[in-house]
Amino acid sequence: MLPEEVLEQASAEMTDWHGTGMSVMEMSHRGKEFSSIAERAESDLREILSVPDDYRILFLQGGASSQFAMVPMNLLRGRDTADYINTGSWSKKAIAEAGRFCRVNVAATAEASNFTTIPPREQWSLNPEAAYVHYTPNETIGGVEFHGIPDVGAVPLVADMSSTILSRPVDVSRFGVIYAGAQKNIGPAGLTIVIVRSDLMGEVLPGTPTMFNYEVHAKAGSMYNTPPTYSWYIAGLVFAWIKQRGGLEAMAEVNKRKSEKLYAFIDGSDFYSNPVDPACRSWMNVPFVLADPALDGKFLELAKEAGLVNLKGHRSVGGMRASIYNAMPEEGVDALIGFMADFEKRHA
Repeated sequence: MLPEEVLEQASAEMTDWHGTGMSVMEMSHRGKEFSSIAERAESDLREILSVPDDYRILFLQGGASSQFAMVPMNLLRGRDTADYINTGSWSKKAIAEAGRFCRVNVAATAEASNFTTIPPREQWSLNPEAAYVHYTPNETIGGVEFHGIPDVGAVPLVADMSSTILSRPVDVSRFGVIYAGAQKNIGPAGLTIVIVRSDLMGEVLPGTPTMFNYEVHAKAGSMYNTPPTYSWYIAGLVFAWIKQRGGLEAMAEVNKRKSEKLYAFIDGSDFYSNPVDPACRSWMNVPFVLADPALDGKFLELAKEAGLVNLKGHRSVGGMRASIYNAMPEEGVDALIGFMADFEKRHA
């Protein structure tokens, strides 16, 4: 979901951006018009995330899935092993891809709980010789989320923040690399944000394709090739929208309230349930199941009639999933709760 104000501004500027007679989609990525859009977007993102000066922000393609390979290609730097924390589906994909380039030490896994919790930090078996430690702060499918940054010592920490970035403040200085696909809290699909500490660039695996080298993109200002210009433009509008609404502190306040309200309703019902350890519940993705799975189809059908869409859970886990990213207003959560209460009353 995108903020309505962003969609309205993009609509108004669709055929003529700021009197240029061009749509952003028609601009040269090297022209002064798009350069101003790109520079403003990066400046705003650096401001709202308080990105330190010794970090570079890259606007890339390939989705977060391409980062599963780019991270080891850029960060192994002569070492042959990396630590990974397995908390669900996206962690597993990252682990499988990293295994093509190095020895992967799965330092902790939540498999025993069917990925409904996060292994306590004191139980992690980290390798002090690892090139980096990778984790997924929020697992969209299972609805499990870290509510703090794990301490891994001096080893660079890498995070796939695709589904949690910009939902609250984060101390970027605690990380070596943060990467995120845009299509949750940033903008349309097609753009991937990478925030990388400068000293971690410049020593890639032999044979690394030029397009997979962070330093190449950093030196070219993310324009080594033609970037996803329209997605970059929309992302910039979203960054400005976040600033106008009070920054990440304001985002966090609303997101916390939205999720707590929905979890409280689910926990107070005998008809709905959420399987995740309350200490690890996601602010962004709230999975839930009905007491009678035979009613799933009816629930989705009537929800759609009520204007509530995209509630079907991932095929690997079933049930329902409410994704309540930044742009979902609190009224949307209230509407969902109202529908769920009415459905329960009629079908319990």
